[in-house]
Amino acid sequence: MVRIRDWVVLSGNSNRALAEKICERLHKPLGLCEIRRFSDGEIFAEIGDNVRGRDAYVIQSTCGPVNDNLMELLIIIDALKRASAKEITAVIPYYGYARQDRKVAPRTPISAKLVADLLTAAGATRVVSMDLHAGQIQGFFNIPLDNIFSSPVHHNYIRTQYKPQGDLVIVSPDAGGVERARAYAKRLDASVAMIDKRRTAPNVAKAMNVVGEVDGKIAVIVDDMIDTAGTLTEAAHAVLDRGALKVYATVTHGVLSGPAVERIQNSRIEEVVITDTIPLSQESRNCKKIVQLSVADILAQAIERIHNYESVSSLFV
Repeated sequence: MVRIRDWVVLSGNSNRALAEKICERLHKPLGLCEIRRFSDGEIFAEIGDNVRGRDAYVIQSTCGPVNDNLMELLIIIDALKRASAKEITAVIPYYGYARQDRKVAPRTPISAKLVADLLTAAGATRVVSMDLHAGQIQGFFNIPLDNIFSSPVHHNYIRTQYKPQGDLVIVSPDAGGVERARAYAKRLDASVAMIDKRRTAPNVAKAMNVVGEVDGKIAVIVDDMIDTAGTLTEAAHAVLDRGALKVYATVTHGVLSGPAVERIQNSRIEEVVITDTIPLSQESRNCKKIVQLSVADILAQAIERIHNYESVSSLFV
């Protein structure tokens, strides 16, 4: 008797709307997983489906509140392991603590590596994430990790909405994002520019100079995340001061903490496009400059291909 590999998709509380969209595209119901809290804040998870011998996919962004959502993910994985799930894949659209990927000063942690160890110790057998802040995070894991790109969603939007307005220049807000900007420019037949950014303190950035030609062009700033929007707004002002006609921004992860929404609303940026790897707050939804695109199709295809032992990289050819 040949047994067909069965599978179940579960979700924590951090981004249930995205999980439901993914299940809709997979034509599967979202599995039963009840999350409760004790009076002191301890998290308790109970899986409502029989997962013995099944492959489980847990969708959970470790966005704010970061520690609660991370702990929720670890506890769900532990519950699945103890319920004899065959394979446990943590689908983490936004990987929290990714910015702490190296020691920036003596006696500081590498928290991205710590989170990788926690996921492995909890029982995850594979991780799927999207647009990791730093590529070296893949090396922190001793289990397979698939780093999925949201770029196809952004490419389509830029091509239809911004390219007809004039010559495009793809702008990286710092030196670390030049490779990403170059990849976008190649796909969109555009030029590339970079902001020479100096950071004076955490979440404080000052744009110093623009490297590349932006005069008379439509500038599209490309980044992996927006946190307080200080880097983004400084970059926008810099390229406009150098003669750019308009400035737009496309970003994968909309952390949007602190004064971010207010800064975007009061800036000279025409529009900021983010994806639904992190759910929008009510304040963000009310901001007319913020547009949200869904990456549910890409993540659903990735899950399906992983389950069927097919190539994931072919999604981006």
